[in-house]
Amino acid sequence: MSIGPNPHAVVLLSGGMDSTVVLAEALAAGRTCHALSIRYGQRHRSELEAAARIAQALGAHDHRVLDVDLRLIGGSALTADIAVPEQPGAGIPVTYVPARNTIMLSLALGLAEVLDAREIWIGVNAVDYSGYPDCRPEFVAAFERLANLATKAGVSGQPLAIRAPLMAMTKAQIATRGIELGIDFALTVSCYQADADGRACGQCDACRLRAQGFEAAGVPDPTRYAT
Repeated sequence: MSIGPNPHAVVLLSGGMDSTVVLAEALAAGRTCHALSIRYGQRHRSELEAAARIAQALGAHDHRVLDVDLRLIGGSALTADIAVPEQPGAGIPVTYVPARNTIMLSLALGLAEVLDAREIWIGVNAVDYSGYPDCRPEFVAAFERLANLATKAGVSGQPLAIRAPLMAMTKAQIATRGIELGIDFALTVSCYQADADGRACGQCDACRLRAQGFEAAGVPDPTRYAT
């Protein structure tokens, strides 16, 4: 993947394992990484604290946290008083946050314009898009087209690319790649309802997928569990 004359990139960093691997991939590809996390009203702050640790540990150029309170919209187990399910159900999960990735990519796009960055990196992947409509390759491709129609840079002949390097990867492949990149996954928090110390519940869908990924990869699970 060619860097071109401008190596600056905005990397959406949640504090979970997927976005951490994406940050490491961008750094390994020679990008100057501006990490961006969103405080959107999620159930806990542990993942944002993890994001700060990860940005520093991996060597991001800088790390910003923007506030957008999606609790005012609700409609998700992550932003409203709706129980987080412990077993996967049919259809789109109740943990889907309406328009979250569209909003996050839009904020990243604004920052990219200001920084004159030519890339936005995001950690959507094949495991997620089976349930979340805004994690599909079609969505990423459509947002890239929008970004180049709706921005000064795009219409001035300086196109922006959305990089989603984990799109076709399973959680096991992501875990393996993270180990290859030297990531300490103990720094990351993936649980939908982690406690104040960042310990995972071990029961939610995010915990289940994460644990299965480490097991399938033959990698010891470094997750700190509350029980």
